Amino acid sequence: MEIFDHITEHDHEQVVLCSDKESGLKAIIAIHDTTLGPALGGTRMWTYASNADAVNDALRLSRGMTYKAAVAGLNLGGGKAVIIGNPHEDKSEALFRAYGRYVEGVGGRYITAEDVGTSVRDMEWVRMETEYVTGVGGKGGSGDPSPFTAYGTYCGIKAAAKYQRGNDSLKDVKIALQGAGHVAWYLAEYLHKEGAKLYVSDIYEDKAQQIVAATGAEFVAPEDIYDVDCDVFSPAALGGIINDSTIDKLKCSIVAGAANNQLADEAKHGELLRKKGILYAPDYVINAGGLMNVASELDGYDAEQTHRKVEGVYETLLTIFERAAADEVPTYVASDTIAEERIANIKRLNSIHVGAPRIKRG
Repeated sequence: MEIFDHITEHDHEQVVLCSDKESGLKAIIAIHDTTLGPALGGTRMWTYASNADAVNDALRLSRGMTYKAAVAGLNLGGGKAVIIGNPHEDKSEALFRAYGRYVEGVGGRYITAEDVGTSVRDMEWVRMETEYVTGVGGKGGSGDPSPFTAYGTYCGIKAAAKYQRGNDSLKDVKIALQGAGHVAWYLAEYLHKEGAKLYVSDIYEDKAQQIVAATGAEFVAPEDIYDVDCDVFSPAALGGIINDSTIDKLKCSIVAGAANNQLADEAKHGELLRKKGILYAPDYVINAGGLMNVASELDGYDAEQTHRKVEGVYETLLTIFERAAADEVPTYVASDTIAEERIANIKRLNSIHVGAPRIKRG
């Protein structure tokens, strides 16, 4: 019964375990809340240490998607999926088409997209088996969401600078970028164009060195990135990196990055950041650009309109920073409160009776 304890802890609605022996598929689809609409969230492929770790990641990520969609003003719920496997070795058409059939079987309650370890090509394989997938190429598709995630993160870093310094210019601002994946690449380009001084690390040094070559950033070994004397620490890889062993190393005044679930323990580490005077941009707010991008496919994709929506991350974060200061709470609490208020208000509408069934005449 332990798995049900985990599912009910944060009121998840549904968890689907997917297995296909022939293709090697082992996946978990987690649906957290569908009050605002169908759950939309990416599919992550990763080599988890255990099956329990994979389930926990899916649960935590799907809950974050509920809050992300709510704060972003989208009519979507929160869901996420993980595929257990090595994204560099275990991919195949058969695996993703098998996964697509499981997505189809959920009947539209969950809509998927790419995430860490998956790509547009993978989603096109999924699309062969289900319509409930976004982030695909071709006509009407939004393609890779990474540029929009990066742009929203860039806007969010500027908002944090504006709130803390009174000026959102990033010229000569020192930014430690942890990660060198697709989102980090685009983010580094935005920051470099504005004249920021970049420090970059990644567990795959060759990827980080490519950003170094393109932007003039300084390479930092992964274990040393927390010790960089910088203005902004920007996580752009996996979560849980603000934890007991790293938080005292930070020499920044702002934590603002694209990674999901940056705080290993929200209650503990969110409060510690506040006490240390470090302004934290809640991850699911600052990285919502990718979700906005793939969500726009559902109503007819328009890149320019989506770009304008993503710019709203700036004002949303300023509102959260101001509310956190007024309520004297960590920024993640202020953000969660805003999301929960919207979900509660929409859920209340379900109690309003809209009339009797239509009368058939004639």
